[in-house]
Amino acid sequence: MVVGFEAYAGLARRVLAGPARLGRTRLVAVDGPSGAGKTAFAARLADALAATSDTTRPPVVHTDDLLDGWADQLSFWPRLEEQVLAPVRAGQAGAYRRYNWTRRCFLPAPVPVPVAPVLIVEGVSAARAAAVVDLTLAVFVTAPQPLRLTRAVSRDGPEILPELRRWHVIERAHFAADGTEARADVVVDGAPALPHDPTDYYCRILPGRDVTPPAPAR
Repeated sequence: MVVGFEAYAGLARRVLAGPARLGRTRLVAVDGPSGAGKTAFAARLADALAATSDTTRPPVVHTDDLLDGWADQLSFWPRLEEQVLAPVRAGQAGAYRRYNWTRRCFLPAPVPVPVAPVLIVEGVSAARAAAVVDLTLAVFVTAPQPLRLTRAVSRDGPEILPELRRWHVIERAHFAADGTEARADVVVDGAPALPHDPTDYYCRILPGRDVTPPAPAR
């Protein structure tokens, strides 16, 4: 695998220079399989966007918060469209109710999604083909399956293993059918072996290019 280290600040500038396709908002989708590192990537990009544009941090919507339990892995999209994407596309604030995975229900308090220059949607299938028309940037984060499984169990406990294994089968089938990784603007190695500063730099998979020396850790 050929990789190169790039700065989140540079990616933030790329996003801000790109066209706004969700109304006046630049929509960034951070997709990839469970446990690959999507949440950390989205958070660091949001921080870089805030620092680069010298404005408030862009809203980040996690698709896990919109799922109606494990069985809603891919079918949640109409909820995201109705509650978040459609209002923002029309120049209006969106709002959604966050799913509580312990109580197994949606919480009553709405989570506001303001109209902003950039909106980041993070989660499995966030960059699906249906979203392409609205996207300014599609990111796909990947990592080896055993590591992803270990990360998820460490985070959520071994009791999720039966559901998680089914989840992995479904997401693999979705990505194969959707062609998400091949269509992505940026493919990220979520488990790079070379040392680097993960706060400021990410490891991009670069087909057909030589390995770029990693940024020095600080």
